[in-house]
Amino acid sequence: MRLDILLRISSKIFIPFIVIFAFYVQFHGDYGPGGGFQAGVIFASAIILYTIIFGSTKALKDFPEWIFHLMIPLGVIIFAGTGFLSIINGFNFLDYDALAHYPKHGQHIGIISIEIGVFVTVIGSMVSIFYAFVNRGKK
Repeated sequence: MRLDILLRISSKIFIPFIVIFAFYVQFHGDYGPGGGFQAGVIFASAIILYTIIFGSTKALKDFPEWIFHLMIPLGVIIFAGTGFLSIINGFNFLDYDALAHYPKHGQHIGIISIEIGVFVTVIGSMVSIFYAFVNRGKK
């Protein structure tokens, strides 16, 4: 039995758990340690592990590079859009009280949306940097 078969099988088992843990860190970041940056790095590590184990050709077919290039500005737009939504409602930039009728709900909505923006940007950045290293000799 070859070692790469063991790596492929074990990574197929572990990658879904890595992704689930990333979402746990993302949505638990409101109440404890964690948040968008940490969750984004964990999620990106699952994609990087997939690329290392199954090869860049298969990974680029399954997860095209343009998706991650698109995720970087999308996360920034989510982040900035949250702030501008506050301005549109007559409050200061990133004043989360403007996002709901009750300030506590607005704080929760604001923090979650900011963390989602960071999450998306970090995934796009980390995987794009990794793909840049993977593809450096191919272009």
